[in-house]
Amino acid sequence: MRGWSINKIILTVMCLFLVHATLQGQEEREYIRKGNRLYKKSEFAGSEGMYRRAEAQERSTYDSGFNLGDALYKQGRYSEAADEFKRVASGSTDDSVKQAQSFYNLGNSLLKDQKFDESIKAYINSLMLDPENIEAKYNLAYAQDQLKKQEEQQQQQQDQQNDKDKQDEEKKDDQKQENDQQQNQEDQKDQQEQQGQDQQQPAISREDAKRLLDALSANEKETQEKVQRDKAARAKVRVIKNW
Repeated sequence: MRGWSINKIILTVMCLFLVHATLQGQEEREYIRKGNRLYKKSEFAGSEGMYRRAEAQERSTYDSGFNLGDALYKQGRYSEAADEFKRVASGSTDDSVKQAQSFYNLGNSLLKDQKFDESIKAYINSLMLDPENIEAKYNLAYAQDQLKKQEEQQQQQQDQQNDKDKQDEEKKDDQKQENDQQQNQEDQKDQQEQQGQDQQQPAISREDAKRLLDALSANEKETQEKVQRDKAARAKVRVIKNW
């Protein structure tokens, strides 16, 4: 009797677990259905909310994440959509069809985001799982063509930048030469002016300078003596009046 009660308890717990899982699955499907109805009405922001609620359920399925990526893609949020499709692709390895679809949508998101190299890899992964996908083949060729154009444009821009840098360097060299030439001309002018001043004011020796000072001193002495004689002469001719 006791053993039967334990078995009954275990069975009851298992039933409750299955019922809970079933209810969780039903709730997820309900959110997905609501999201799909909004998606068909082009209400992508609303459908995103429903898909996120579905994805938040325990043991959420592939569909909620895949549809969420679609809703993000339709809103032009390609980077977020790519992240969602990448996550779904890595989590659906047991279903090659779903994984191929996830890689295909991942390629489309990356292509819209102009990440051509990454989109090419995604399309190749999709075609490896589903070689008959004509759209994936077309998009792969388009992405390869866009990558080639992007690389050519980047190379052209790099060449233009290199030419500009070269021209700027040549201008700097020309300006430096012009500045150096102007500085040389100014130095030559200053040197010529200095030479002219040296010619106008020739240097004299120490002996010549001494003789010049002695001559100036003699002239000054002679001048003072002359002044004294003039004073004496004027004194001699002064008339003294006797009244």
